[in-house]
Amino acid sequence: MCGITGWVSYRRNLPEHTGTLEAMTQTMACRGPDAGGVWTARHAVLGHRRLAVIDLPGGAQPMEIDTEDGPVALVYSGEAYNFTELRTELRARGHRFTTDSDTEVVLRGYLEWGNALAERLNGMYAFAVWDSRTDRLLMLRDRMGIKPFYYLETDDGVLFGSEPKAILANPLSAPVVGLDGLREIFSFAKTPGHAAYEGMRELRPGHLAIVDVNGLRERPYWSLEAGEHTDDRDATVAHVRALLEDTIARQLVADVPRCTLLSGGLDSSALTALAAAHLSASGETVRSFAVDFPDQDKHFQAMDISPTQDTPYVHAMADHLQCDHNDIVLDGAALADPEVRRAAIGARDLPLGLGDRDNSLYLLFKAVREHSTVALSGESADEVFGGYPWFHDDRRDADTFPWLAGSAFGTARVLAPDLAHTLDLDGYVRDHYRTAIAQAPVKDGETGLEKRMRQVCYLHLTRMVQSLLDRKDRLSMAVGLEVRVPFCDHRLVEYVFSTPWALKTFDGREKSILRAATRDLLPRSVADRKKSGYPGSFDPAYLTAIRSQAAQLLADDHPALVLCDRALLTAATRAGSETADQQDRVLLERVLDLATWFDLRSPVLKLN
Repeated sequence: MCGITGWVSYRRNLPEHTGTLEAMTQTMACRGPDAGGVWTARHAVLGHRRLAVIDLPGGAQPMEIDTEDGPVALVYSGEAYNFTELRTELRARGHRFTTDSDTEVVLRGYLEWGNALAERLNGMYAFAVWDSRTDRLLMLRDRMGIKPFYYLETDDGVLFGSEPKAILANPLSAPVVGLDGLREIFSFAKTPGHAAYEGMRELRPGHLAIVDVNGLRERPYWSLEAGEHTDDRDATVAHVRALLEDTIARQLVADVPRCTLLSGGLDSSALTALAAAHLSASGETVRSFAVDFPDQDKHFQAMDISPTQDTPYVHAMADHLQCDHNDIVLDGAALADPEVRRAAIGARDLPLGLGDRDNSLYLLFKAVREHSTVALSGESADEVFGGYPWFHDDRRDADTFPWLAGSAFGTARVLAPDLAHTLDLDGYVRDHYRTAIAQAPVKDGETGLEKRMRQVCYLHLTRMVQSLLDRKDRLSMAVGLEVRVPFCDHRLVEYVFSTPWALKTFDGREKSILRAATRDLLPRSVADRKKSGYPGSFDPAYLTAIRSQAAQLLADDHPALVLCDRALLTAATRAGSETADQQDRVLLERVLDLATWFDLRSPVLKLN
């Protein structure tokens, strides 16, 4: 897991610009606290920051191999979980390895298979290869988009990086945000390829891009397909169990301490139980971490997406497995700390946050990093298996993204009325929803509920999951923690996506297949627990603190307020009813996030 960046220019002598490359690379020091390096050629310079996870002494980057026709260099972020098998195959083809790292496997795999390497990899990765034999750059991102990758075309090449901040450190770019960028920030629609900053693009999941003297061309190498599913219920459950066991075993491979993130829900509990079973074979005890808040039982308020508290289920699971478990307890003062918000927004590069849930996730990862370098997470199981409440009620039939139907996100309420009218977020979401639905693969003859649920699953696997994976990556890598997501294994995603909805819900509940595949590993209370999302804090001290901070923004006439409804913000800074408090909290958090973003990035807004 690392941070990568680079610059290709066919009309410049780039070794003269290594200072700029070093500045781009340094922006991602948090992603790679263990080492850094640069590589230069006349028309390409590559930068890398390393978090050492596999082959600690031998995996230094950028990595170069000299060929008879010139050097080939790689910067690589992520993990290839099938690198052992690929290395065996490459050795049989005559390759000789000098390290034990998966990085060298990827580079030699490119020498052997070229662009077709993409179809052979299993893992989470984003990488770039400069091939001096053809003066060509290959940029490639994993199938599910677990690892981030951004680029910006220039007049004679490209800038790229794991995060926008690396590209923005180059004088050829600027933090300009126009109306469509603001629409993306405030809509929760997550348009694939959109990066909010003008001129910048996100390399789409399952895509590669080629840059040469003729320009940049991006194309897919993988996409979701609605394949035939012929397995019956028992065979389906057994196959999912086998895939999970194989995936988790692969993702536990590391030369550094590992752990799991345990919420007490079905997803993280199943993952932790499978990890514990695998580790016990070598006499190792699984280590787990959970977030909690003081007096949560006193302040907790049940919501649609989070109907129950996590802690009782976390402890039941930890006791059941005899984990080496740790609760990370975060109070309202810590969550409201402006420096924590600054760290979270700085990690994400945009005010796309979820308020205290982003702040607490950042602090959780920071605490976990004191004990482990790699953590396994249950992220994406809801998208894969159909776990959210709106998969199972009338919202799934709404003419919009289901997670926005009747949404309490409330982001439009933040905006100044004239700006809200100009942005027309409802129209923006409607247009992008229709584009997404038109792309959804369905089987011939599929109609009614089966067809609709195929579409709903597709929306989640290509839109919603991207937002969550990006959040997880940015906030974890901000503290040098590698978070792996076994439920995003493309073999599992493909298999479950092709499974009929009736089979996915055969017991009348959400995630029927996952529950059946892992029930034998779990306490009954955990196995039967209803979906409950990542928890928020209900500490009154948090709301009091952010009210005070927002009032100060008004007093200072902060420049971010050009985007905001001042009258609503002023009202929200005054204590009200409990219902008003919760509504105001969303507004206050979003305004504070915007102000923090302005302070960090000084965005140039184009509002017409």
